Amino acid sequence: MSRLRIFDENQPQSPLAVIDEHAAIAAELARAGVRFEQWAASQPIVPGASQDEVVAAYRGDIDRLMGEEGYQAVDVISLAPDHPDRATLRQKFLSEHTHSEDEVRFFVAGAGQFTLHLGGKVYDILCEQGDLIGVPDGTRHWFDMGESPYFVAIRLFTNKEGWVANFTGDDIASRFPRMAPAV
Repeated sequence: MSRLRIFDENQPQSPLAVIDEHAAIAAELARAGVRFEQWAASQPIVPGASQDEVVAAYRGDIDRLMGEEGYQAVDVISLAPDHPDRATLRQKFLSEHTHSEDEVRFFVAGAGQFTLHLGGKVYDILCEQGDLIGVPDGTRHWFDMGESPYFVAIRLFTNKEGWVANFTGDDIASRFPRMAPAV
C-alpha cells in the first residue's frame, strides 16, 4: 500500500502525519508541488515483457503526461533482488541530491521510496505498483530501493542525458528511515 509520512526536518524519529489513502496522498503532495497519480494498464503485462510492451500498456497516460509537461523520452528500467550490483545501485541515490529536470517514475511493478526535503519538512513516499510520482526539478530528495530491490518503472525525461544527480552535501538522508524490507 502506498504511504506518505511527513516529518519535521529536525525530528526523524516521529512523523507529523502518516497518510495511506491515495487521494489524500496526492492532495498533500500537490500542495507541495509534487505530482502523484495512479495509472492502470490498458492491456495485460506478463513477467518479462519487453520495454515496448510495457510502454504500450500505459501509452495513453504517457502521451498525456508528455503533452502536459513536454517530456521527450521514455524508457523502462527494472531491478531484481538478485542483481549483482544492487548494493552499489542502492547507495548511488541514498544521499540528498537534485536534478536539473523533473524526476518522473511510474511503478509498473514492485516499490521504491522517494523522500523529499521541502520547506522544513521531509516527505517520505512509498511508491508501489500503479503509482506515478513527479518530483520537480531542483527538489532536494533521495531514493531508496531497499536491500533486496524489486521494481519495474517507466521513466520520462525532457533530456535523458541531462538527468544527473547533483549532491547537496547535506547528510539529512542518513537521519531518516530507509525503505523497510517487504514482508
